[in-house]
Amino acid sequence: MFREGQSSTMGILNVMSTILFIVSSLSLSLAKSGTYIIHMDSSAMPKAFSSHHSWYLSMLSSILDPSEAAAASTTISKHLYTYTDSINGFSASLTSSELEALKNSFGYISFTRDLPLTVHTTHTSQFLGLSSVSGAWTAPNNGEDVIIGIVDTGIWPESESFSDEGMNKVPPRWKGKCESGTEFNSSFCNKKLIGARFYNKGLLANNPKLTIPMNSPRDINGHGTHTSSIAAGNYAEGASYFGYASGTARGMAPRAHIAMYKVVWRDGTYTSDVLAAIDQAIKDGVDILSLSLGLSVDDNILEGDPIAVATFAAVKKGIFVTASAGNDGPLYWTSINGAPWMLTVAAGSIDREFDGILTLGNGVQIIFKSLYPGNYSLIQMPLVYIDECLSVDELKQLRNKIIVCKDHLSISNQLENAESARVSAAVFISNYSSLSELYTRSSFPAAFIGLHDGQTVIDYIKQNTNPRGRFRFQKTTIGTKPAPRVDAYSSRGPFLSCPNVLKPDILAPGSLVLASWSPISEVTFVRSHPLFSNFNLLSGTSMATPHVAGVAALIKTAHPDWSPAAIRSAIITTAKLLDNTLSPIKDVSNYNFPASPLDIGAGHINPTKALDPGLVYDAAPEDYIKLLCAMNYTSKQIRVFANSSHNCLSRSLDLNYPSFIAFFTDEQSTSNQKVVKVVKEFRRTVTNVGKGGMAYTAMVTGMDGIKVMVEPQKLIFKQSYEKQSYKLSLEGPKSLKTEVIFGSLSWVDDDGKYMVRSPIVATSITP
Repeated sequence: MFREGQSSTMGILNVMSTILFIVSSLSLSLAKSGTYIIHMDSSAMPKAFSSHHSWYLSMLSSILDPSEAAAASTTISKHLYTYTDSINGFSASLTSSELEALKNSFGYISFTRDLPLTVHTTHTSQFLGLSSVSGAWTAPNNGEDVIIGIVDTGIWPESESFSDEGMNKVPPRWKGKCESGTEFNSSFCNKKLIGARFYNKGLLANNPKLTIPMNSPRDINGHGTHTSSIAAGNYAEGASYFGYASGTARGMAPRAHIAMYKVVWRDGTYTSDVLAAIDQAIKDGVDILSLSLGLSVDDNILEGDPIAVATFAAVKKGIFVTASAGNDGPLYWTSINGAPWMLTVAAGSIDREFDGILTLGNGVQIIFKSLYPGNYSLIQMPLVYIDECLSVDELKQLRNKIIVCKDHLSISNQLENAESARVSAAVFISNYSSLSELYTRSSFPAAFIGLHDGQTVIDYIKQNTNPRGRFRFQKTTIGTKPAPRVDAYSSRGPFLSCPNVLKPDILAPGSLVLASWSPISEVTFVRSHPLFSNFNLLSGTSMATPHVAGVAALIKTAHPDWSPAAIRSAIITTAKLLDNTLSPIKDVSNYNFPASPLDIGAGHINPTKALDPGLVYDAAPEDYIKLLCAMNYTSKQIRVFANSSHNCLSRSLDLNYPSFIAFFTDEQSTSNQKVVKVVKEFRRTVTNVGKGGMAYTAMVTGMDGIKVMVEPQKLIFKQSYEKQSYKLSLEGPKSLKTEVIFGSLSWVDDDGKYMVRSPIVATSITP
């Protein structure tokens, strides 16, 4: 038993121990490194330094923690990249105390954390109206001499899609190169694949113990090979996915050049690496950037998104940028990559389906969606109905039969049980209409059918003493209707960080697109055995985006002097609103009701029309700065984008954009109050890119509850590249009772050759 003095001494020792533990923990916390992107004022570099790179290294050396040796090797190990063309600054691995010290450095503007990103994962050219006889591929335009930069998982250079047969020589303005690495050397590049680089310093800084097996531009994932060949793949004969979608594969711009910037790795993707890739792509001289990746919806804030900053720099240099809207649909406000200087792409279906056929013993055929990679057997087999298929032991006794299971809210369990029992084949009946798409790549012969067809199978089994059936796969159907439709996964607008600009911009083919693939990346499984292929069918806004990149290359070839905004305008104002049944494009996730511009932007991309749009809505980098000023960005935030100070004397939320969105969201408006009308005004300027002596008349589609007015009603252009301005006004209640009302404004020339259409959205939705 302690005396009073002893107890007091022990208490003090315990307190001191606790304090030491807290201090120690705090020290460890402060010493723990994170990776950051540092935005700097490049004009503040002292004259003593020969380059920004040396200035940044000196700055890092001066703020090192005392616990670290101030050796050059330590400074270099902390430094990841110096950026000069995408943003102004650098990325580094820093402790909390080092970051705080850096904030006091001369020329410092701001920092952002190095955040992780995700990728948004043949016949499409014909579906889009591209051919060598008519349309956008008529000679001499196949995208010649245009360079498309792809930021993705790398590339498989041996793919037939990247053959340089028929290619023009590498443009003399090209400054890029092919970097050697694991199983990749510079000789793999040619007149098609003219550049290949890789970036993973950010990935390694965030995962210090990580080992990268394929440290080179070579693609072991497949995604980058896929997107590259969609954008600009050369003609590849004999393409198919195990017999599905067979034919000749080719990209949207088959004679354009490709430069790959590998930033996506199996263990992650970080903004510091993507920034380095975009920075280099600008230096190298790409004409178009295609980005099928992005931050999460929560992180996609303009001022906190280094990719938005980097692509602004690209657009200032005349580079057209297109990016995927994301795969987080179908809810509103899920669109990402919505910076107004990018073209943001949604994803839709095409007029092609892949099926299997179940033929019953009585000759009745049931067609179902399938990508099972085999013929299976043309021999009839016994059919047996097991209802819920919950017993693996029972299923094992039926291995030589086609089992039939009915969904009782457990179809995943039923599928797993059938696989465990290694049944020969199965039919799964479900009341979920879209469920079959999730299981089309089943690892054994299986049909996923609806309740109506399912009842036909059940009735046949019950009415026959020896029910039998057989499967056939690899059926491809072209010309299915309706198409396109916007798919459920495609992210919807508005874009949270810039709602005054309508996003997404355009719909492009994104569902089950056939394109080249890395032959060492498995595409599916049969039983437990992986299968490999030189081609793959994938879905996502990742696939839609390179379609737009390729079409932009066609426009760039035809109009090399057009700005990125003019190219974007041409794509938006010529889009199709109707599907192949001549009805409005439908939304799969909304009971096939007509899709709104918040789902599909202006509509489905129309390459042939985009080459000759008649009028364009142009915009300069200064116009985007005016928009940022009107969004109340601080001078420091704007400096990050513009690399110069702006006093924001000129500001406007009304960007000269080829679409319109107005919010009627007065929450104080009630049904008991007298309805008060408000007017939303937009001012636009269009440039005549057709011949002189043209007159255009405004044509407006009706918007229920909204009065639409255009002044003037007629625009007359005496010469090419003349500009004319007009005002669009929307008059409606302070608060709409309907979430989304949409229509359009079209400028139609007197000869009826051009219809320059812009979508209009009036909405009451809030984040």
